[in-house]
Amino acid sequence: MTKITRRDFIRSTGGVAALGAGLGFPHIALGAARRVVVVGGGVGGCTVAKYLRKLDPNLAVTLIESKTTYTTCFMSNEVLSGERTLESITFGYDGLRRHGVDVVTDTVVGIDPVKKTVATAGGRSFDYDACVVSPGIGFKWDAIDGYDESVSETITHAWNAGPQTKILRRQLQAMRQGGRVIIVAPPNPFKCPPGPYERASQIAMYCKHHNPRAKILILDAKDAFSKQGLYVEGWTKLYGYGSGNSMIEWVGAASGGKVESVDPSTLTVQAEIEEFQGDVVNIIPPQKAGAIAFAADLVDGDWCPVDKRTFESKRHKDIYVLGDASSAAKMPKSAYAANSQAKVAAAAIVARFLGREPGDPTFVNTCYSVVGEDFGISVAAVYTLDAKNNSIEEMPKSGGVSPANASPEIRKREVSYAHSWFKNVINDMME
Repeated sequence: MTKITRRDFIRSTGGVAALGAGLGFPHIALGAARRVVVVGGGVGGCTVAKYLRKLDPNLAVTLIESKTTYTTCFMSNEVLSGERTLESITFGYDGLRRHGVDVVTDTVVGIDPVKKTVATAGGRSFDYDACVVSPGIGFKWDAIDGYDESVSETITHAWNAGPQTKILRRQLQAMRQGGRVIIVAPPNPFKCPPGPYERASQIAMYCKHHNPRAKILILDAKDAFSKQGLYVEGWTKLYGYGSGNSMIEWVGAASGGKVESVDPSTLTVQAEIEEFQGDVVNIIPPQKAGAIAFAADLVDGDWCPVDKRTFESKRHKDIYVLGDASSAAKMPKSAYAANSQAKVAAAAIVARFLGREPGDPTFVNTCYSVVGEDFGISVAAVYTLDAKNNSIEEMPKSGGVSPANASPEIRKREVSYAHSWFKNVINDMME
């Protein structure tokens, strides 16, 4: 069988040219169209649906999503600071429809890998030749005593952007002057590793102008976090971190930061050493793959094992798992990682339909965080496949983080880059 070359693979996964036209592959026009069902309308699901149609316009691609719109988790922390509205990060699926994707509003409740069917809560059944599952995350509700799904409606996690983001925003606005916000950060792995610390930054950004005596306490189940040095630099410069009047305090696991229980009636959290009371409490629970991944028997432990070359499930043939739910270390569980994985999976599915071997994938991740009005930081990396060990490894000297002690001009420029990156990702996945 002829292999897709590395150059052609990178071109296709980068969206430069459609696989059928770019590689001279014939469209699959004989007989019935191949059917791909995509479960989940987030970054991974939208990107793979769009690129499947770009790579072969003859594919019948159906995307099933329970919501009529998609609200991004990335950039949602800016809703808390008031820098943007929830509506500005909410998008419809008409762009995918223009690409020929059949978007169905329903909830997937089961996948039969033998019959190759997807069942929905609405009573419908969809046949597939390949199924792509991008279910996002679920929460381990039993990890913190006193905290469950019902409690999260008032003591929010706001980790799936939407109504809870608005609730948390209103709680911050209503907080008494000089009040305390407690953020409980989860253990690894979890969606958006820099997210809790950007959230603390964005809340501090709001409080600096509207509640300058407020305090933000981060209780962490870890002793280190993504881009920590850069965050500390920003917190020190903008919010007095490390001083007696710091707006932000971080308590890691070694200092007793792991939270064991919460009392919703008093907004009190019990950490390993000390008890803390807040005016606003934001608990981000430990995480696992989304519910349909468990219902469809795609998990091993908390996450879904996959063939890192194609993202095909290691448990069921012809099912592919993308994004946060997949076991894709050393890639983080980020939006841009899901976008990159989706293009790899799309190319692999089209190659399989044509009876050809997929090429060696290259993955990309970029993650921006806005620490203050004019203080942006970022991390970027390129990853490659270690086929022998079925692992994804960062390529040496392929990326890096923002420079320490950079000039104000560079920090301000990174904020602009962050907002441009956001627009580009949305355009790439949905337009």
